[in-house]
Parts: sequence; structure tokens; C-alpha cells
Amino acid sequence: MSDRDFLSIGEVLAQLLEEFPDVTISKIRFLESQGLIEPERTPSGYRKFTTSEVERLRFILREQRTNYLPLRIIKDKLDDDTADISRDISRDIMMPSEYVATSGHPATRTSVPRPRDGASHGQSAPLSAVEQDPIVPESVRRLQRQDAVLHADKTESIPRDQLLQQFEIDAVFLRELESAGLINGHEVGDTTFFDASSIAVAKSAARFQELGIDVRHLRAWKTSADREVSLFEQRILPYLRQRNPAAREEALQMLAEFMELGGELRSALIQRDILRLTEQR
Repeated sequence: MSDRDFLSIGEVLAQLLEEFPDVTISKIRFLESQGLIEPERTPSGYRKFTTSEVERLRFILREQRTNYLPLRIIKDKLDDDTADISRDISRDIMMPSEYVATSGHPATRTSVPRPRDGASHGQSAPLSAVEQDPIVPESVRRLQRQDAVLHADKTESIPRDQLLQQFEIDAVFLRELESAGLINGHEVGDTTFFDASSIAVAKSAARFQELGIDVRHLRAWKTSADREVSLFEQRILPYLRQRNPAAREEALQMLAEFMELGGELRSALIQRDILRLTEQR
């Protein structure tokens, strides 16, 4: 296969943007880091995508958008299948042959092949210098953390009953969190599902309640978070309004760094004041 039969990551992004306006290069890299796609590499470490790999990406993004499936379930659906690679993926999505249940969502196990364009796919792809070095520089780790913040698996949702049972949260307390705007569910049929962020808030709020801090006190955290997001939004909006992938990518990277810096600043400020509070007088 010649080099021109492969697509660069930028060319892949251009193909996907029409159907998935929110996809970014960072998102594609994140899916690779999770093992859902395996693009080949040039000797200098650049990614090379086959047509099959692009279709595999389309399937992943459709499953996330349409069925709210966690990445680990999508990966299982991809890796478990050994069907003929010429089978059309979009047709497979419409013709499920087997069902598994996960996080309250019925997920169809469809025929989505792993492309095998030659023996080179069975070998480890050439790695860039950063990937080969087991000692990853802190600057690289920082970028990886930013990528993880942006593209953490936001599709992991569980139904209300499972949330209440799994984390031993009182139903009335959960309703109070919803009324206060601290968590938000999304409706699927007659069932309310909560995503990973809402689950994390509910768990933290439940522990706060055990320690004597109830929902009305937690509104201060939401107000603070809303103001912080509003500030970040003002800074990145000029980039998002340019409506081109490069500007959007820059905005998302900036937002990820804002989030990390905001967390570090809050921690430092709280630690400073806690030290004052606990000083022996």
C-alpha cells in the first residue's frame, strides 16, 4: 500500500467533521490511547490511517452519540468481532445480531472488523521518540492530563435506580441535588440516566451530608464553578467563533489548561487558609 493510500490525522478530521462537528484531533488521539483504533506510523512517528480505520472511527463516534455507550463496551464490540472486513459498518449498526446489557443501556454486538491490510498490522507500529522513552517529560505528562480532562469517557451513564443502590444515596437527597442544579440527568425512554460528572457530584455531596454540610451549603460550590466557567468561556469564545478546526483545537487545549490551573489554584488557596485555621494560637 502506497503512502497516498493512507490518510493523515488532519485529513481524517476533515472527513469526520461534517458528520461529527465536535470531533477534534485530540479526541482521535484519545481514542487511540484507549486502544480503540490502531493507526500505523511513519518512520518519523506520524499517524497513517487506512480507510477501514476511518470507518472504525465513524462507528465509535456514532455509538457514543446515539447509544451513549461507554468506550470499554464499544471496544469490546470492535475487538470481539471476526467478520469479513468488506462488510459495511453502517449496515451492521442497523442489523444487530446479539445483545449485551451494560450500565442500563441495551448494547447490540455488531459486526465491526479490525482492519488487516497486511502483515504490518500484526506488528508493533513504529513509535515516536516520546513514546519510546519510558521517562516521559513532565511537559508531555501535562499535555496528556489535559487530553484526559477534555476527552474522558463522558458516555458512562447509569440509571437512577442503579445510582441510588450502588452508592447508597437516598432518593430524596438525589432529588434535592437535582433541584439545586448540582446534577442533571438525561431521559432515555421513561428512565433518567446520570453521567460520570453527576455521579461524582452525587457521591461527594452524600459524603458532605454525612459530615454535616447539606445541599443548601453546596450551592456555593456551584456558584463558584459557574463563575469560573464563565470566565473561561469569555477567553476561548473568540477562537470558537472562527469555526475552523485549528482554532477549535487551540481553544480546547487552552480550556484544558484553564481547568487544570483552576484546580491547582483552588487547592493552593484552600491549603493556605487551612494552615492559618489550624495554626496553634
